[in-house]
Amino acid sequence: MAGQVRLDNTDKIVWAELVKRVADTQDAQAFTKLFEHFAPRVKAFLMKSGADPTTAEECAQDVMATVWHKAGQFDPTRASAATWIFTIARNRRIDMLRRDRRPEPEDLPWGPDAEPDQLDVLALQQETDKLAQAMNALPEKQRKMIESAYFGDLSHNEIADQTGLPLGTIKSRIRLALERLRHSMT
Repeated sequence: MAGQVRLDNTDKIVWAELVKRVADTQDAQAFTKLFEHFAPRVKAFLMKSGADPTTAEECAQDVMATVWHKAGQFDPTRASAATWIFTIARNRRIDMLRRDRRPEPEDLPWGPDAEPDQLDVLALQQETDKLAQAMNALPEKQRKMIESAYFGDLSHNEIADQTGLPLGTIKSRIRLALERLRHSMT
């Protein structure tokens, strides 16, 4: 399966170790590997959530800058590096949507900005954890299809070309996986 990145437990440990090296020694080579792997996937994730390509690119750059500056906040006992990075991306997307809906400066009220509601922050973290558990609970064949389509930014045809599986099988596995995820998330 040339060109497809397959994440197993070893890869998860490698990503966590790279984040740790960035946190501990500001290792530029470790960050470069993280950037090369995650930046395109974050951009694809943001575009699939409705961002235009330019905004998704800017946001992906911002997410990766956050990874560089806040790598010390990563806790591998709480989440994988990928989950942590995609949580940052999801939060940036929410921030972008809020920013786009803000009134013009002359319409802004005076005073400090309100802090995010802690219940919302907790709910978001729980939802993210629940999704990670649901993804891990998927059968491997379905999980690979979801990872390829949503994190690898591959079309169904591209997945079929890479795996040699019929297009109908690809679509069925993705549909079944999405149904399982929806059921797990309710």
